[in-house]
Amino acid sequence: MPRKLLRNILPNRDRLEENAFLRRYAHWFVHPNLWHLNRHSVAGGVAAGAVGGMIPGPLQIITASLLALGFRVNLPVAVLTTFYTNPLTIGPLYWLAVQIGGLLTGRRGTAAMPHMPSFSDHAFGDWLLALWHWTLSLGVPLLVGLPVLTALLAVGGWFAVKVLWRLHVWWELRRRARRRRVIA
Repeated sequence: MPRKLLRNILPNRDRLEENAFLRRYAHWFVHPNLWHLNRHSVAGGVAAGAVGGMIPGPLQIITASLLALGFRVNLPVAVLTTFYTNPLTIGPLYWLAVQIGGLLTGRRGTAAMPHMPSFSDHAFGDWLLALWHWTLSLGVPLLVGLPVLTALLAVGGWFAVKVLWRLHVWWELRRRARRRRVIA
């Protein structure tokens, strides 16, 4: 990880105190885990970002930031992790949430799930309205499946970072040991 580059890019307390809007909140941003790149803080940041990413609209980054501040995990990682949801991925993620919710509530099958409106059958404004009504018709399966999927993504991301970080450390230690054996 290019730590020197990140140190130059990431704001510090002095930069926060220079900003007129953030000056009164600068004391919230002084905890070291909000900025340090360690296994625990990054894993927590990924989990906070996974939770924030499943919230629709512009509240994703705000939610991830508040979770990062509350749990004192890496703030930039939490914010960047929210970008796993985007216009290309949000549809499949919500479909997966509906499938999980249908499985948990017993509302599975094509009879219970309405078909998504086709874009070619409607003008754009009408399609957006039809898509909104379709989303509302999903109801209980979406309401149950979305928190379950969010929890699965957050816990999975947390564990993935922990495991990958340990594997990276193990790999580096093996590489150093091999280098020492060759030199000696």
